[in-house]
Amino acid sequence: HACLECWEAVVSTQSTGEHHRYQGHEKIDVDIPSHLEGYFFYNTFTKIIWVFLQPLFYTIRPFFMNPKQVENLEVVNFVWNIGWNCLIYNFMGGWAVAYLLGGTLLGMGLHPMAGHFISEHYTFIKGQETYSYYGPLNMLAWNVGYHNEHHDFPYIPWSRLPKVKEIAPEYYDMPSYDSWSGVIYKYITDPEIGPYSRVKRGVPATGGEKKEE
Repeated sequence: HACLECWEAVVSTQSTGEHHRYQGHEKIDVDIPSHLEGYFFYNTFTKIIWVFLQPLFYTIRPFFMNPKQVENLEVVNFVWNIGWNCLIYNFMGGWAVAYLLGGTLLGMGLHPMAGHFISEHYTFIKGQETYSYYGPLNMLAWNVGYHNEHHDFPYIPWSRLPKVKEIAPEYYDMPSYDSWSGVIYKYITDPEIGPYSRVKRGVPATGGEKKEE
């Protein structure tokens, strides 16, 4: 669905690296929803809005929770995106830009392929922090569903992650998913699940770890 989006981010990896190194640290890992998200999006209706607006939250959350110095390539990426959207608006009109914006929101929100954003780390089962997905959409998503395998070996290419499970199946005999659509549906309808359904770790000033919440 990338070709339908109005914004491409291909150079910013700072937050992704910290998510792997400091997973669950509420002041570092910007994959963790903010307290405001947990406060406002708590029932079925508001969680539908939250899922639909996931691209927006993923974009703005790092600027407020763990801001970084802007890199040169990120400036290039920003200018490139603005330039192409201006060209599209100039030659095709506002509806074309609106179409691409809708593709961004739907492709990363209520689209089945976007279910991996929720399936990866939301604690549908208390005590289990990371989940893998072994359904057919992995063929279209570069095996991003093999998420436990990815966190264990983040430098193994996505194309080789199924081999990890094949070599050491005993280490991945744990609850997993076979439907990203089912994950989205359960997240929206289950009153026990919401933005707060994450394992969180505090980070004191000394740099050590506090007890998990």
